[in-house]
Amino acid sequence: MSDTAHGATISIQNGKLHVPDNPIIPFIEGDGTGPDIWRASVRVFDAAVAKAYGGRRAIAWKEVLAGQQAYDKVKNWLPDETVEAFRHYLVGIKGPLTTPVGGGVRSLNVALRQILDLYVCLRPVRWFKGVPSPVKTPEKVDMVIFRENTEDIYAGIEWEAGSEGARKVLAFLKQEFPKAYASVRFPETTAVGLKPVSREGTERLVRSALAYALANKRKNLTIVHKGNIMKYTEGGFRAWAYALAEREFADQTYTWERWGRTKAANGEDAANAEQKKALASGKLLVKDAIADITLQQVLTRPDEFDVIATLNLNGDYLSDALAAQVGGIGIAPGGNINYLTGHAVFEATHGTAPKYANLDKVNPGSVVLSGEMMLRYMGWTEAADLIVNGVEGAIGSRMVTYDFARLMDGATEVSTTKFGDAIIAHMS
Repeated sequence: MSDTAHGATISIQNGKLHVPDNPIIPFIEGDGTGPDIWRASVRVFDAAVAKAYGGRRAIAWKEVLAGQQAYDKVKNWLPDETVEAFRHYLVGIKGPLTTPVGGGVRSLNVALRQILDLYVCLRPVRWFKGVPSPVKTPEKVDMVIFRENTEDIYAGIEWEAGSEGARKVLAFLKQEFPKAYASVRFPETTAVGLKPVSREGTERLVRSALAYALANKRKNLTIVHKGNIMKYTEGGFRAWAYALAEREFADQTYTWERWGRTKAANGEDAANAEQKKALASGKLLVKDAIADITLQQVLTRPDEFDVIATLNLNGDYLSDALAAQVGGIGIAPGGNINYLTGHAVFEATHGTAPKYANLDKVNPGSVVLSGEMMLRYMGWTEAADLIVNGVEGAIGSRMVTYDFARLMDGATEVSTTKFGDAIIAHMS
């Protein structure tokens, strides 16, 4: 690992990120198509920063290793030096990583999130004009998902069927909670997992989502859950989220739960009148929706959703389903953030696609737009805006990679490198 230029370290003071003009940013190229994508993406980032700030600002890139490249070089899928670099420099970016099969780290992405306590998975989903979409009105999709990143079943607390751990857990249930044990249909062949959901984990996620929605003047926040079935985990998430909104953001929000209580007491007409009055005052509407219904309604009524706060598994489903509506995960960006410590890792949301490795063929959009998120998080909004304009212009010119070209009339298929060139050419 080596710095490509001398730079300074990003810090956080009194809850605010302090970014020098020459920040050191650690990056992981990624496996498979990662190097192709990174070469195009880093040129886009550097061009946007140079154009926005006329040489006054520049990023000092620091390469670190993870995934297959790390294993091949140092026999470690996630070296301590890599984790320490992300910990020390606060903000970083990564391409797609191979997850080892048959042993080692369960998921390198999940490992980084949990080690650095990156409790928010931030997934903005929007449509760029001209991108092929399977839905009729993709322009109505403009959502930001706040997915809890450290709890739920992704905590990885589970035991294989027939293992000593599974037998011990089931024996404990049988002894201490016989009614619960009676619901286990086939105990001898049952794998067991735990689903931790805490008040503290819920509150810090929802607090971040509410602050974002208010700062960006979004119209509503939807708490997505499956609390009708999992009453104490997902139901707890819903209850704690509403309680936080009413306790800490009472003067800025209007909760749908309160609307529901008014409806029960005074009838639907009175509740609707109260709701319209509150919304007219400019307050943020906070409401909730069952997860399975949400997956239907983001297709049928996408303009009714704006910011979404949800648990880990629901967020995984929702973010990929929404990405499909606006062009697929090939251009879906993502960020993993701890707003308290300032740590953030922005990443490609797609896989490594090894069959396309070194062909200069695949769409770099996911990493490019993740870099746009990173620059915006750093407060370099002028450079971030240039990237958005560049992506819109490149797609509008129909100079696109194969995944878009095969679905767009009159498109010219170009390489990963040439698509990066087109983005830079359209920055304005």
